[in-house]
This record gives sequence, structure tokens and C-alpha cells, in this order.
Amino acid sequence: MFGAWYKNMKLDNMFKKSQVFTLTEGEREQKSEVPEGLLRKCNLCKKVILTEDVENGYYICPKCGGYYHMPAMERIQMIADQDSFEEWDRDMRPVNPMRYKGYLDKLKLQQEKTGLKEAVVTGRAKLDGNDVVLGVCDGRFLMASMGENVGEKIARAVERATEMQLPVVMFACSGGARMQEGIVSLMQMAKTSAALKRHSEAGLLYISVLTDPTTGGVTASFAMLGDIILAEPGALIGFAGPRVIEQTIGQKLPKGFQRSEFLLEHGFLDGIVERKQLKETLSQIIRLHQRQELSENVPERAEIKEAGEKRKKRLEAWDRVLKSRKSDRPSGSDYIKALFTDFVEFHGDRSYGDDAAVLGGVARFHGMPVTVIAQEKGKGTKENIAHNFGMPKPEGYRKALRLMKQAEKFGRPVICFVDTPGAFCGIEAEERGQGEAIARNIYEMSALSVPVLSVVVGEGGSGGALALAVSDEVWILENAVYSILSPEGFSSILWKDSSKAKEAAKIMKITAENLYKQNIVEQVFEEPEELTAENIHAVTDKMEAEMQSFLKKYTVLSKEELREHRYQRFRGM
Repeated sequence: MFGAWYKNMKLDNMFKKSQVFTLTEGEREQKSEVPEGLLRKCNLCKKVILTEDVENGYYICPKCGGYYHMPAMERIQMIADQDSFEEWDRDMRPVNPMRYKGYLDKLKLQQEKTGLKEAVVTGRAKLDGNDVVLGVCDGRFLMASMGENVGEKIARAVERATEMQLPVVMFACSGGARMQEGIVSLMQMAKTSAALKRHSEAGLLYISVLTDPTTGGVTASFAMLGDIILAEPGALIGFAGPRVIEQTIGQKLPKGFQRSEFLLEHGFLDGIVERKQLKETLSQIIRLHQRQELSENVPERAEIKEAGEKRKKRLEAWDRVLKSRKSDRPSGSDYIKALFTDFVEFHGDRSYGDDAAVLGGVARFHGMPVTVIAQEKGKGTKENIAHNFGMPKPEGYRKALRLMKQAEKFGRPVICFVDTPGAFCGIEAEERGQGEAIARNIYEMSALSVPVLSVVVGEGGSGGALALAVSDEVWILENAVYSILSPEGFSSILWKDSSKAKEAAKIMKITAENLYKQNIVEQVFEEPEELTAENIHAVTDKMEAEMQSFLKKYTVLSKEELREHRYQRFRGM
């Protein structure tokens, strides 16, 4: 369990080295009547606070909300179910591979000061009843630098997790490689990464949580290899530290550089989670990665009319184009809310950025975990701009592909909602490889070994839409369109006159009815006269029943059958 040393440890000793909060001599004299250790001064906001408030408040300053470094066993107590933690490999023989003078004495001193044997604590625990393997770095022990024993403990924990078929949750905090162990420390980057590769190939979940600071060789190995990568707010995360970078380039770094928020914006994190919400968030993610069959309990739905049935009021192609573009038409996020539960959004392409034009994550559909990806336009000018009017950049397509490959690893069906005028056309998109990103999605989707469904809910513009529509089936809403490009672009290219868009829309055969007749789509869903987020259930109630039928049909197929079916679907076009 936690050990007697933990029960007797005082906050004063925990933070003696880092001096997260202190009192000046004058303040001590003024408060001489206050028992020693009762009050502290926050180094972040400079206000005097009660030590007990910090200890009982997730190590967060009650005045300014600043995060303090959290000891490993405190963090385990916060995350693990009560009395469920079983520590592994606590006592390991100290090593000095470089025979560095005084190093073993330094290790012994660190052990006495912290009550830890090394800079990481590993073991098995329950998290809301789910078995997990935990690894928690503790910055009080030589800045949680990674030496041979740290790497060995992590590798052993991951190996045991692989053998026991358990997910791994790792809390990273480190100054990087341990200098006193030289090249042997460097090799721990390879050791831990190789163990995680085997864990991943076994189809198991690895969640990495980055805390302040996470730098150097730890960042460049196990910290950044999670299937899901989360971070605490404001955590310093980077390979080279800011001081090293400033000294190297001779420039002052911008505010917020290498902080969690910076990494989220640049596509390297799935999310930033407040410390108080970490257990709940981790529990939800772990539950979403557990296999669960589709629930049979589905309410009766109104009969779905055959695709192509004539409506009382027949609309021209151009009228449907205009309806598909209406500002109050439901966006991708509306369909996610209407059809799924427990949705957790994940961010970033792990390469450059997080594109708000593509929304993706994991959710449940009638109890079954599914990966959901939607092109998102938003509503109103402010949201439209924030989501780039639903026009994805390369990082949007790469985020979508990352989530699809993750779904394949965990055996989850993929459901995509298509609504884009087309891929973003701009200098930066070309610089970052827009064509390659779209091509890669089409290439990889054609052979995904899980069921894939795509629904065109608005505009389906060109390759920007196809990059999320290489699926086992493609469905479309009655007033959605799917085309080689916009009618304006079509008429501009062929007739050198964009004003003939209305005529072009008719010739292009881009309506749901035309697409169904050409076997481009398998189903068409009727809409109310004016489809909005308020009456979206008129469509999603019917869609929900059909989705269940789709999943029943395709989840029983083998990987080979799914790939062959998808190949033949497009081979025949």
C-alpha cells in the first residue's frame, strides 16, 4: 500500500526543496503565535495561505488557482480507488553505471528526504473499479530525471500491463535524462518506447498525462507516445528547456511558449484537464475503450420512406444547394449531440496543429464505443470564422486519420459527418501538404479493418469531402449535395462565367436523388421543410435506427471481408 513513510510525511518536508510557498522572516515574526507550518506564502500570487487548504485542495493555491508540484503518492491517492494501489518494484538496487563520484551518496540523500526509492512509482490500481497500471513521476527526486532504474521500472510496468491486458496511465514530470548516468540514461528512451510499442501492438490503451515540467528525454520518449495525451493547465512541456533555447538562439521567447495551451494549439495534445477533473476524465476514457456490444433496446421509429420518393414540393438543384449552405442548418456537432452519448473530444494531428474545422473523438452509440468525426462549420459569423467555415486544412485531415487509425487499433466503428465547401485553399495549406493529407486519408480509409459510415449532412465539396467518405456506405440528407466542386467553380472553369452556377447545379447532378440513382449513396433521409438544430430529431430519429442496422450488419464481418467490401464498392464506380 502507500507505506508508513507516506502517512507521516508533512507538506513542509514535501516542498522544502522546491519552496513552492514560503514566508519571509518578517512575516514569521509577525505571526509568531501561529504554529510552525500552518501558514505558507504562495510564490505565484504572493498571498499567505493555509498549508492544510493546499494539502486538501489537490495542491492548488486557493487564492490564485496556481498548480503546485504534486508528490507521487498524493497523486495516486487522488486517482486510484481507496486502498486499491499495489506498488511494484519499490526496492531496486541503486546503480552508478558511469561511476560518477558521489552519485550513490546523492541517491541515498534523496531517498531519505523524499521517502521514495526512485523518481517514479509504478503499480496496479483500480480507477472507478477498472484495473489499470499506473506510473507516476515525482519531481522531488532529482527532478524526476530518467536514469536506468526509472526506465527499468517503467518498462517492467508496461510489460506487466501487456501480459495482464491492462491499460497504462502514466503521469510524466521530469527534467529529462539523468546526467550522472550518461549514455545509459539515454538508452532508457529506447527501452521505454519499445515496451510501449509492444503494448500498443497488443491493442491496449496508453494514456499519458503531462505535468509541470515535462522536458528532455522523457518528452522525447514515453511522455509523447500515448494513444491519448492529456496535460494539466499551464504545464511546461518541451524537449529543450526555455533557458537553453533562449541561450541558443539569443532571443526572448514569447509568453506561454511550451506551455500546455501552446501544445494544444499546435496539435500535440488531446486535451487539457483540470486536476480536480482528472480522475473522472480518465475513467470516462478508459470505459470508452472497453468492448461493449450494441444494445438491442431501441425505441420504435417512424417508417423510413424509400430514397427518391417524390415530395409534394419538388425543389430545383440550386434550391437544394442553397439549403445545404443555410447558416442555421445543423452542424456536425449537432448530429453528435443528437445521436451519441458520452462524447469525449480529442484534439490535434500530433504534427502541426489542431484544426477546428474537424471535430473528433470517442462516444457511445447505444452502449457501443464508436469513433465520431465531423466537419464543423459552426453557427454565426464568430463560430464560422473559428471553424474556418468548415474548410479543413491538412492538420484537420491528419487529425481525422489519427483518430481513424486509433479506432482501428481498438476495434471501434467509425462514423463521419461530411459538411464542407471543400478543403481550405491557401498558401499555408499547400505548404503543409493539403494534397498529400487528403490522398493519405483516402488511401488509409480504403483499407480500415473496422466498419466505416459517412453521412453527408450539408455540402459535400470535392476531395475535401471524399477524404472523410471512403466508407462501407455513404448516406445523404435530402437537401445536402455532393459534388466534384461547387457549382460556382464548375461554371467558372467550364464556361468562364461563375454567374451560371444555377444552371451548373442542374447539369452536375449533385442532389441526393441523382446520387442515389448513380449508386454513389446508399440512403437518402427526408428533411423537414426547414431543417434546424431545434427539429433535427425529425432526421436523426430515422438515422439512428438505420445506424443500428448498419452496425449490426458490418460489425459481424471479418477484417478481410470489410476491406474487400469497401474495395469492391469503389471498384464498381
